[in-house]
Amino acid sequence: MSIFVFLKLIGSLALLMYGMKTMSEALQKLTGGQLRHFLGAMTTNRFTGLLTGAFVTASVQSSTATTVMTVSFVNAGLLTLAQAISVIMGANIGTTVTAWIMSVFGFQIDMNNLIFPLFALAVPLIFSNKSQKKSFGEFIFGFAFMFLGLTTLRENAMHMDLEHNAAIISFITSCKEWGFFSILLFLLIGGIITMCAQSSAAVMAITLILCSSGVLDLYLGIALVMGENIGTTVTSNIAALTANAQARRAALAHFIFNMFGVVWILCIFHPFVDMVSGVVDHLFTGVSPEVAITYKLSAFHTAFNICNVLILIWFIGPIERVVCWVIKPKEDEEEFRLRFITGGLLSTAELSIVQARKEINLFAVRSRRMFGMVRDLLHTTNENDFNKLFSRIEKYENISDNMELEIANYLNEVSEGRLSSESKLQIRAMLREVTELESIGDSCYHLARTINHKFRGNEDFTEKQYDHIHQMLELTDAALEHMVLLEEDEHHLVDPNKSFNIENEINNYRSQLKNQNVLDVNNKEYDYQMGVHYMDIIGECEKLGDYVVNVVEARTEMKEKKA
Repeated sequence: MSIFVFLKLIGSLALLMYGMKTMSEALQKLTGGQLRHFLGAMTTNRFTGLLTGAFVTASVQSSTATTVMTVSFVNAGLLTLAQAISVIMGANIGTTVTAWIMSVFGFQIDMNNLIFPLFALAVPLIFSNKSQKKSFGEFIFGFAFMFLGLTTLRENAMHMDLEHNAAIISFITSCKEWGFFSILLFLLIGGIITMCAQSSAAVMAITLILCSSGVLDLYLGIALVMGENIGTTVTSNIAALTANAQARRAALAHFIFNMFGVVWILCIFHPFVDMVSGVVDHLFTGVSPEVAITYKLSAFHTAFNICNVLILIWFIGPIERVVCWVIKPKEDEEEFRLRFITGGLLSTAELSIVQARKEINLFAVRSRRMFGMVRDLLHTTNENDFNKLFSRIEKYENISDNMELEIANYLNEVSEGRLSSESKLQIRAMLREVTELESIGDSCYHLARTINHKFRGNEDFTEKQYDHIHQMLELTDAALEHMVLLEEDEHHLVDPNKSFNIENEINNYRSQLKNQNVLDVNNKEYDYQMGVHYMDIIGECEKLGDYVVNVVEARTEMKEKKA
């Protein structure tokens, strides 16, 4: 085989993979928000989770997208481990739709007369200003590219006359002499190729072409398909490497599910394949042998995954216990690390936004927790306890700076992907939220420093000053509490006007105390330095309230545009 022919094959495969990727991403952009909601809501038990996984995967034409999304949802706390396992089982059924699409359209129907008209239809839609039309155009474009790649790959394989190639025939003939070991060899080859290509659909296309052209028989082709089922689990496990323990467990459950299926099917390999082959021969009597074998491969893929699900759907509990036993949570895991976006970007930019949203919600919760430490610091009298708490606040301030930087960098990476106009606005608002939340952390640290300066001095606040500070801290904490509720509110149930009302109270109270402070210092109720510390705390609380309102405005603006 010349290098030119080899490059033509690689190029055809690249067209196929690019087409599938474009088609999948376009579908996810068209239905991304609805599918995210569907995935989170429709997993109340193992059966709804199973149907959800199958539906989502069949919709976006990518089991990788579904499994990586599921792992990330576990990482984000949106799905329990048991729910994730049922969704992944369903994804294995949904992914078999791809093989049927290739078998029917790629081998039964001559796509050459449709591919270029589809390109002609897609291009005007791609250049449309409306995001929905643009995404639909990208879907048609990807669909046409996928079948252009599949058709080209098939034609190149036919021109190479692989079924009469002496070297290939010799290799396959010698493999068949190994008996059952030849099945294991091709299973291994299928797994390795899928791990390298990171696309089980592309390897399925190659398998369909090799079997339809007569290069491989049905048994060796099915061995490749079984290998693909193991190789495809690598993607979700890679995505979970830097995620939390629950996400790594979900990815491991995916591997266990597919590996178990391969093991039991190997025990009844020939009878099972012969049964599927007989059913296909009975149902599709009028098709040619080269098309019939593609149907048999697709039917095996579907039957294998459905039978595997029917066996394991009753053992989700034991699978969960096994993966929890294998993967233990790290002891003394850093409390402040990013929790939801450590696994990197999801399969598309649209699906990554939910990760950043959860991280920002956590950022808001930690900001309020930091303010709670400041309130505790005010009344800590033991020097050792005071120093420990002050050091903890300093640590939170550093982590706040790092969270802002890492979330902003993540959002910037997401913005480089293909996004709908709505998602671009979301990212802009989220970047503003992150900046203001970091400013809240700065204000908490400034409050702690002021309390520290007071603690190191010889004077203390008067009882009246403490009363005023407590009142201001109560108002500020109420503002933070409402901000957290708004951050976590996805159904527009929390009234944002309450935040603006609290901010007005804080501003009025600060003006009142500022005027009163001048009178109290003049009346010698406390010295000038204590008045400075006192007003520094009051003024910083007022600034913190402004930052809270800025977060609320950014969040409210995003919700209004989504609505």
